[in-house]
Amino acid sequence: MAKGRQIKTPRGTLYERRFKDGRVTCALRWNPGFGADRSRRFDSVQQFVDSEVLRRCGPYVPMQTGMLMRSGELCTVIGSGEVRYVAPYARRLYYGTHFRFDRTAHPNAGALWFERAMIDHKAAILRGAAKLAGGTANG
Repeated sequence: MAKGRQIKTPRGTLYERRFKDGRVTCALRWNPGFGADRSRRFDSVQQFVDSEVLRRCGPYVPMQTGMLMRSGELCTVIGSGEVRYVAPYARRLYYGTHFRFDRTAHPNAGALWFERAMIDHKAAILRGAAKLAGGTANG
């Protein structure tokens, strides 16, 4: 007769059987819904991160007409993992080679807006993402 034990995880269950004659067999049964469930969770976390990056970068983006900030909102596919500002002058302003804008509307605006926004808001974004994913943030 076989004795055995089971190891259960969210991904599946591992069954071990030990026989009296010394033989050991193992079987692995995958949880059929695991992949789809994890993909849904990861997709929702990525959508959260993308939208938070856009939202948190807003006050740091140079503003004269609002076109640069709107180009980020219009050309970013939420959930893709890539935030894109595609105004023709976005690169020049991002790297700070030429500025002509009013800082009264956006006092934090300036070059390298993503890096500066993440210095200020990275921990909050990580906490929100971890909460959605069902874990904890360590950053």
